[in-house]
Amino acid sequence: MLLKPLLALLLAAALNPALAKEAAPAAADPVAEARLMKLSSELRCLVCQNQTIADSNAELAVDLRAEIREKIQAGMSDAAIKDFMVARYGDFVLYRPPVKNTTLVLWLGPFLLLAIGGGILVFNLRRRRQLAADPELSQDDQALAESLLHTDSTKETT
Repeated sequence: MLLKPLLALLLAAALNPALAKEAAPAAADPVAEARLMKLSSELRCLVCQNQTIADSNAELAVDLRAEIREKIQAGMSDAAIKDFMVARYGDFVLYRPPVKNTTLVLWLGPFLLLAIGGGILVFNLRRRRQLAADPELSQDDQALAESLLHTDSTKETT
């Protein structure tokens, strides 16, 4: 009874090293590796979108790091590598895109959504408060209510 789960656990433990991947190659030059890490921390992973390519393990991020490593070894400057990435993927690839007409949505979008959400919240709260307030009854409705109350009170006393 206990043998099957134990056997499955041993099999999983034995196969675990088979699933391991080879470590990413590091640059022979520590200065080039530092440049790679600096550049990859400034570029957005296009798959994850909320991580830099330095933090991401997505295949595209690994490929982009390898491409940056090649460009560093080819002698390109950091600015030239960034310009190449922007030309290829657009300003969105920059983790901190510059403020210009094409990127205003990226910079102002969160604040705009927050303002719209706040406006909707205020509108709904005011509407709810108005609906919860006691409405004024017309004279006909008030007379009907009093007659109903009067008939209820006569039934209780009898």
